[in-house]
Amino acid sequence: MAIKVVLGVIGADCHAVGNRIIERVLGDAGLEVQNLGVMVSQEEFVLAAKDMDADAILVSSLYGHGEIDCQGLRDFCDDEGIGDVLLYVGGNLVVGKLSQDEIERRFIAMGYDRVFAPSVDLADVVSLLNRDVMVRQNTMVGQNSRAAMAHMAA
Repeated sequence: MAIKVVLGVIGADCHAVGNRIIERVLGDAGLEVQNLGVMVSQEEFVLAAKDMDADAILVSSLYGHGEIDCQGLRDFCDDEGIGDVLLYVGGNLVVGKLSQDEIERRFIAMGYDRVFAPSVDLADVVSLLNRDVMVRQNTMVGQNSRAAMAHMAA
């Protein structure tokens, strides 16, 4: 069974070329991809993931406002009953010069499972996604969801 992924560019960002490249690479790797395109709201991501029964949501942002646009997406997923969905984010996610380590810390704290720099090798993303979905299927909770945290605390 193919891994199901919802892909899109969040917020007011209209950068489409990278989005199409990601869609192509994921599709060529055998993943089932629903590409929402550009200027996608959190609600659109979550509703598409619910409808598709997606394994992962891949959010991209190139215009630097990803940190603002992405806040609360994990909580939205939890509230809509898809807290086990993997959340990946990548691109130029912040305004200013921050290290990739700091950017990763900020997004992991927001509930994202993986955070990628714009220079990431998409083959690595596919490999990590395959591994993370396998782990998730074995534990039945997302690594960074409220459900997982509650499960670990119990």
